[in-house]
Amino acid sequence: MSTFVLLTKMSREGMGDLSKLESAEREWLQEVKNICPEVHWIDHYAILGPYDFLDIYEAPNEETAAKVSMISMSMGAAKAESWAALPYQRFLDVAKDFGKTAAAA
Repeated sequence: MSTFVLLTKMSREGMGDLSKLESAEREWLQEVKNICPEVHWIDHYAILGPYDFLDIYEAPNEETAAKVSMISMSMGAAKAESWAALPYQRFLDVAKDFGKTAAAA
């Protein structure tokens, strides 16, 4: 499984009544589970800045990650982006392998 980060900016209509935000989030998560049952959620954050939410999840491929973004857009997000992410230790391993390959060339 690959790791992805989902950044979501909600539309004014998508945010709607803030008292209903928790139930809207549960509905969104259920929709993702229905369409992409192979997705494994790692964490969910409300964030300050140009986006409203950041989710970290694992998916088998980019196509599944694209579906997660599409579901978000269909349920009130003004913008949703899924980015591939490498866990830091894995990045270090890739960098070490690259260093060995580059030194040998």
